[in-house]
Amino acid sequence: MDAIDVVVVGAGNAALCAALSAQEAGARVVVLERAPEGDRGGNSAHSGGAFRTVYDGVEDLRRIVPDLTDSEIAMSDFGTYSRDVYFDDCARLSNFRANMDLLQVLVDQSLATMVWMREKGVRFVPIYGRQAFKLDGKFKFWGGLTVEAVGGGRGLMDMLFASAAKRDIEVIYGARAVGLVSNESGVQGVEIMQGQKRSVLPTKAVVLGSGGFHANAEWRARYLGPDWDLAKPRGTRFNTGDGIRMAIDAGAMSYGHWSGCHAVAYDRCAPEFGDLALAGQQKNGFPMGIMVNLRGERFFNEGADFRNYIYATLGKAVLQQPTGLAWQVFDQRVAHLLSDEYRIRQITKIEADTLEDLVEKMGDVDRDAFLATVRAFNAAVRQDVAFNPNIKDGRGTVGLAVPKSNWANPLDTPPYIAFGITTGVTCTYGGIRIDETAHVVSEDGPTIPGLFATGELVGGLYYTGYPGGAGLMSGSVFGRLAGAGAARFAAGG
Repeated sequence: MDAIDVVVVGAGNAALCAALSAQEAGARVVVLERAPEGDRGGNSAHSGGAFRTVYDGVEDLRRIVPDLTDSEIAMSDFGTYSRDVYFDDCARLSNFRANMDLLQVLVDQSLATMVWMREKGVRFVPIYGRQAFKLDGKFKFWGGLTVEAVGGGRGLMDMLFASAAKRDIEVIYGARAVGLVSNESGVQGVEIMQGQKRSVLPTKAVVLGSGGFHANAEWRARYLGPDWDLAKPRGTRFNTGDGIRMAIDAGAMSYGHWSGCHAVAYDRCAPEFGDLALAGQQKNGFPMGIMVNLRGERFFNEGADFRNYIYATLGKAVLQQPTGLAWQVFDQRVAHLLSDEYRIRQITKIEADTLEDLVEKMGDVDRDAFLATVRAFNAAVRQDVAFNPNIKDGRGTVGLAVPKSNWANPLDTPPYIAFGITTGVTCTYGGIRIDETAHVVSEDGPTIPGLFATGELVGGLYYTGYPGGAGLMSGSVFGRLAGAGAARFAAGG
């Protein structure tokens, strides 16, 4: 094998953006993918493929989606998403704990990075199915999230792998990185396991992009807290924290919200780990209905904000309920507004013509308490405010201990439908520290020569909350920076 300039550990969106960037800068790049080829792509392959980016209007979107048609533009209100709003959304949802310097890089480089990805062969389209409701003949996009990769997460990864193959970037499957080899000059190689064989792959620089520890039950219980070992990992089973451990062993600074994670409402009968053949197990339509725990009580303000801004905290709220289970309940007034994830075959769903029959079919919910909850909710809905799912409409409830601030409608239009949910963990927020160039920072302060990082193992960006689409975007932004930085270091720059 020829001398390797840059080894990229991991093969999700962030890692492959790093690999493409390093190759673009002239480096010979090898990618290590712990998973077999059929399960490649990390958490990115399990995602919806949405990217949150700055855009000032249709012309910016056309830079990302050049085949956006005139008819699509005419039937759509895309709005804008400014740098200030993007930055404020990330800062606010982190309770202003995020590293503001890293946030600024994410925001400022988001659009340019998406244009770069488009040039590398990644195609994007507007998210009509999930981010826009059609009212009065026009789609209006909401929540700052407008575009997704064609084919969702799997499509994104297929396009990135095709781009890597076109550029002769080698991907080694079934190669688990377990350690870094370094000396006073910096990182010199990666120790890998392939089956039972252990070896060292020499290199001049390393980019870590192997994800967080969401699939490690022991670490979830240790760092996230009691009962988090019971939550279901949504994505790949291979993200067990290897990259974080390797970096810390090499002197990297641990950083970020180690007791925090992105966790959503998830089908209660979903598989033990994410399954690429079984998409749609998340249940994010909760703003259109109500949620109850097994005591028959509401426990979450379903209309506190757009789904994009609160869905990542819902999983924690569900886990805190008795047995970590709950139900989402809708009627026919809003059923048509639910996305396709509510229409898959593998789903915990019941339907009934009366609320009494519905709760009987649920089987595990306190009947009388549930009926009382629905009666109180129906009576509390403001009828003087019009319902509009495209804006925070202010159609809330009055006088309830747990309010619903927007999109409140009485449950009174049968048949009623309910979906059983539990907690699905998407990714963890704790990891290692990088600077604004994606160079890994040591515990002692300076950066570690030759070591860069990107993606979900980077700490400091997300605390408590998370704006949808920012995860893939940050992975791409810092992946691009990490790859370029690693190539420069390898070249002696």
